[in-house]
Amino acid sequence: MFEKKMWSFVSILTLCGTLLLPSCSDDKSSANEGNKAYKGIPLVILDTDIGSSADDLFALELLYRYEEEGRCKLLGVVVDRVGEECAAVADVMNTYFGHPNVPIGLVRKGISNPPVWIDYKALPTYTIGDNQPMFRRTVSDYSALPDGHTLYRRLLAAQPDHSVSICSVGFVTALAALLESEADDISPLSGVELVRQKVKCLYIMGGVFGKSVEPDFNFAQGITFAQTFFRLWPREVDMVFSPMEVGQEVEYKPEQVISEISWTDVHPIKQVYMTCNCNTGQKMWDPMAVIHAVGDASFSLSERGTVTLTPKAETIFTPSATGNCRYHLPGNEKWNAMMLEKIRKYNMLHVR
Repeated sequence: MFEKKMWSFVSILTLCGTLLLPSCSDDKSSANEGNKAYKGIPLVILDTDIGSSADDLFALELLYRYEEEGRCKLLGVVVDRVGEECAAVADVMNTYFGHPNVPIGLVRKGISNPPVWIDYKALPTYTIGDNQPMFRRTVSDYSALPDGHTLYRRLLAAQPDHSVSICSVGFVTALAALLESEADDISPLSGVELVRQKVKCLYIMGGVFGKSVEPDFNFAQGITFAQTFFRLWPREVDMVFSPMEVGQEVEYKPEQVISEISWTDVHPIKQVYMTCNCNTGQKMWDPMAVIHAVGDASFSLSERGTVTLTPKAETIFTPSATGNCRYHLPGNEKWNAMMLEKIRKYNMLHVR
């Protein structure tokens, strides 16, 4: 009986697109065929659980580099791991890489004490020389930062219809709160309506597909948030899942990361690798969502379908010609090497 009640919360999503470009809806079978009016560069919001895994840092660094090349616009960073110290890490990154005005939102009511794999939350407090801060910051009062769902509402309301690409590479706490939000002084639209009207595609690092049926780590950490997210996400908006096995084979080894930033030690990513144990199986999972959103590489995608989230946080994919959900397929050795080279290329650049 309990199992039947739990399944009543399960939601079928019809999510993402067919091709290998920033738009999820480039084929004629897309449920989003009418959503292609926006033709500008990708407008991206990064939703990240920064502060635990180093791949979040590379995902953010890539967005700075892509924006500098005119290939995207980074609208904002939503930090979905609870705590102002995690927001401070994002502030260090924004300031160091010359993007101090990128707004930050944080989650105050989210997942309590999730696992931390690489603990670099102390990065903003590092000092150098005569006890001077190693890294400058822009935000003076983190308690004044907006909640993540509020930042989402502000950013989405200000954008053209069907123009925003969301890269979710952490928990879905802020997204769940956005979808539950109601009309306010920011927008007369509810959260669901804002997403339906403003979002072009959601690229999400998560899901377990293929022959394996097992819980997804991020969804399992906050199953209630995940159930809300799956239940409320509008079916008209596409999603591309990037399961763990795709980035698993794109390995940027710690010694290589450190040596390739040889021109300075005052670098947030280098400091994380120099002072924390990053030899924990860390792979380049999160950058896959960013690279796809910006259209910097071709990805092999599954057929269209729907995704069901079970009470155990398993993601069940069901093929459907009318579905708007697809997921990345693992690449071969050549593709994996190409993806690593993209990340290395931007990581080796000097900061302006």
